[in-house]
Amino acid sequence: MPLRDSYGRSINYLRLSITDSCNLKCLYCVPATGCRKSRKDNLLGYDELLRLTRAAVGIGVEKVRVTGGEPLCRPGITPFLEKLGQIEGLKKLVLTTNGILLEEMAEGLKNAGVSSLNISLDSLRPERFFSITRGGDLKRVLRGIEAAERAGIRNIKINVVMMRGVNDDELFDFAALTRDTPYKIRFIEYMPTLNDGRERSLMVPGEELLARLARAFEVEKVEKDTMDGPAVYYRIAGAQGELGLITPISCHFCHECNRIRVTSSGMLKTCLFDNGVMNLKPFLGEGGDGELQEVLRRMVSEKPRQHSLHDESVSRQPIAMSCIGG
Repeated sequence: MPLRDSYGRSINYLRLSITDSCNLKCLYCVPATGCRKSRKDNLLGYDELLRLTRAAVGIGVEKVRVTGGEPLCRPGITPFLEKLGQIEGLKKLVLTTNGILLEEMAEGLKNAGVSSLNISLDSLRPERFFSITRGGDLKRVLRGIEAAERAGIRNIKINVVMMRGVNDDELFDFAALTRDTPYKIRFIEYMPTLNDGRERSLMVPGEELLARLARAFEVEKVEKDTMDGPAVYYRIAGAQGELGLITPISCHFCHECNRIRVTSSGMLKTCLFDNGVMNLKPFLGEGGDGELQEVLRRMVSEKPRQHSLHDESVSRQPIAMSCIGG
């Protein structure tokens, strides 16, 4: 039976963080001062992550996205992914990465059963990329994307957090990539996760991005897959790839949210911007999965109707995205 919340939404998508460590410090993801990492012994082990995923799939989850931090930083990830992909009932195993280690690992990911990659890439200019990521090497990421395509991973999505005055002048450069490649280039509105007051000046509404694209290209809307995330897709006439807009701020998509998140330390979040969490570790000990599945069902039933970003009466704590697998 489908796993549904109290608003009738089908919850079939688990974002599973396996580490809160990352080899980059992107300015919208990690505070300038950094963030405290979990002790190694506080992270869920691979056996616990597998058990948790099996339990979730057993009550209706069909798609799992492995995230971090940077998931490719965790030793032993490839055998773990292979075991994940063998879970009966799991229809889609996908992964999010910053691409730094992708060149060496792309073939192993494909062989493990990863069918789709989301790759963070916020600039096509080496110096700007270095600045946004606080030290990243653009060439390594580009080689990683090419390696993934050579390995046969057909569904490659490139995520671009568009920031006014930072990288929004590259909008057309990114869009042009879709003409000759099958990539999905997705433009994401800057979110106030760090709660540092910059969102008003940095956020470029998706509607504005679409208008700018429509002035430069002939674009048409594209239907998306039923298990796709919140992006709305378009295609430049004659292009191989697609353009996506993800608008969590200007036009939230909470009414069709189908996901839950589990952090690398075992904390379940039913909404990125909800302060409520449930520690799943006590339910991953000896015994069957009945109690664990009951907790998952109960938390899903309590999933809020929508995020509280526009409610000024709600106090929000800063969120270091690398620490929760956002």
